Amino acid sequence: MISRPFWVGRIHDCWRKTSLVWLSGVRRVGKTCLSKSIEGITYLNCDLPSTRRRLSDPEAFFESRAPGSTIVFDEIHRLPDPSLVLKIGVDAYPQLRMMATGSSTLAATRKFSDSLAGRKRAVHLCPVLWDECLDGFGVRDLDERLLRGGLPERLLSSGPDPGFYAEWMDSFFARDIEELFKVRGREGFMSLLGLLLFNSGGMTDYTRLSRECGISRPTVRSYIDGMTTAHAVFPVRPFHGGGRREIVARPKLYAFDTGFVAYAREWESIRPEDRGPLWEHLVLDALRVSVPERQPRYWRDKSGHEVDFVIQSGGGRVDAFECKVTPDAFHGKSLRVFRRFYPRGRNYLVCPYVKDAYRVMDSGLEVTVVSTGDLLSSIRG
Repeated sequence: MISRPFWVGRIHDCWRKTSLVWLSGVRRVGKTCLSKSIEGITYLNCDLPSTRRRLSDPEAFFESRAPGSTIVFDEIHRLPDPSLVLKIGVDAYPQLRMMATGSSTLAATRKFSDSLAGRKRAVHLCPVLWDECLDGFGVRDLDERLLRGGLPERLLSSGPDPGFYAEWMDSFFARDIEELFKVRGREGFMSLLGLLLFNSGGMTDYTRLSRECGISRPTVRSYIDGMTTAHAVFPVRPFHGGGRREIVARPKLYAFDTGFVAYAREWESIRPEDRGPLWEHLVLDALRVSVPERQPRYWRDKSGHEVDFVIQSGGGRVDAFECKVTPDAFHGKSLRVFRRFYPRGRNYLVCPYVKDAYRVMDSGLEVTVVSTGDLLSSIRG
């Protein structure tokens, strides 16, 4: 079993603040393996009838656990009343540590009558981060990570396997969309999902999506909301201050995994011009993990100047992040335009093979060149 110390550490940090952690992430992203890697756990697979029988009397189950025990409820939405089990555990047995897993956010899962707001911490498990590739998964070639994606099973397999992605998409619809959200229009949903994967990282045009998929505009919005809740796509909304010819209302939609983008575009290899847009996906994951309480946005004006990601923090500061595979590919014109309107904040150039962060001057702007691994300490520092 591959060690994932970053995620284990994050879960333990959450347990220091609350007795319940909600671990979410797309199907086959590694939630089960991560759960089983935590030392001293009692692991319960809620898909099994024997587990459901065992939890039919939650009080009796929790009474049988020693104080300080750690319990993992994998795929907890399979239980008849998962909300009741967790509520009893949190309220009546705070001396226990619990983690529940699911594909979507807890509050959006129909079986949960109580979202346990204020009594849990949420951890969203992304596909394998670039720094995990370098440190634990033995993958050091960026093209390999971009082409195969970050689902551990696919990343560690040998050779091409287009059937993996098709099967995953079928399973995603059947078990995460149809079952949890009661969506019945499979053909329109799958057509929209394929189109979003193909156009990942582009600005959203609901009217065009409606026309190309043959479904109504409100249905497009509803389906995208479901995909977002189930972590299949992630909207990045525009940052704007008003009155500066900025894009204000068109989010970009990023697919959850580069392997599925490559699959939708029928790529068998990564061309040089493909690397940059796909690298943005890995930087976005790193930003979301580094500052989960702040949503990354993008900035663009109507003249075409664009900054890949920005994160707003206190005191009017706005940090800017540009994504390039090599530092030499960076040109700071758009960043300089952005800083005319938003002068306060730090500038980062995020590249995949930077061993030690360093600073450069670009036409009067100080830019810190970092790897994704530097982002956590840099942003919070």
